[in-house]
Amino acid sequence: MKKILVSACLLGQTVRYDAKHLAVENTLLHQWIQQQRIIGFCPEVASGLPVPRTPAEISAGDGHQVLAGRASVIDRDGRNVTQYFIDGANMALALCQQHRIELAILAQRSPSCGDSHIYNGAFNRTLIEGAGVTAALLQQHGIRVFNQSALQQASVYLAGLEK
Repeated sequence: MKKILVSACLLGQTVRYDAKHLAVENTLLHQWIQQQRIIGFCPEVASGLPVPRTPAEISAGDGHQVLAGRASVIDRDGRNVTQYFIDGANMALALCQQHRIELAILAQRSPSCGDSHIYNGAFNRTLIEGAGVTAALLQQHGIRVFNQSALQQASVYLAGLEK
C-alpha cells in the first residue's frame, strides 16, 4: 500500500506560522488515515522554526529559484530564513525516499508547501504562479504534489500508482 506525505497542518496539527491549522474534513483523507497511508510532516517546524513564527514569503521567485540559489525566503521582519526552508524540504524528501512516497498533499499558497501558487514576497496577499520550496524539491524528484483542494485528483493519481 502506497504512503502519502501530507502537510501536518492539514491533519489538524497547530504548526502554521500563526499557531493555527488548516484541518481538512474530507472522506478521502479520512479513508487514507484509517488505511494508515498518511505520514504527516511540517517542513518548517522540522527544520527548527518555532510556532508561532513571523510569516515568511519567497522573494524574487519561487521554490525552484530558492533551490537554485537565485531567490530567498524572507520573513516579514526582513530576516533571511532560506536555510530553514531548504533544510525542511530536504527532510521531507528524505522521508519520502525512506517510505517510497510518490504522492504528497501539501498546503496551498505556503512558501514551503504551495504546489502551484505562492505569495509574491511583498506581504500584500498577492498570489503568483510558483511552488514553495518543499513542493519544488519533491517535484524535482518525481513526487507528484497536490494541494488540499485537489484530493479527488490525488485519489485518481494514487489509483494509477497502485495498478
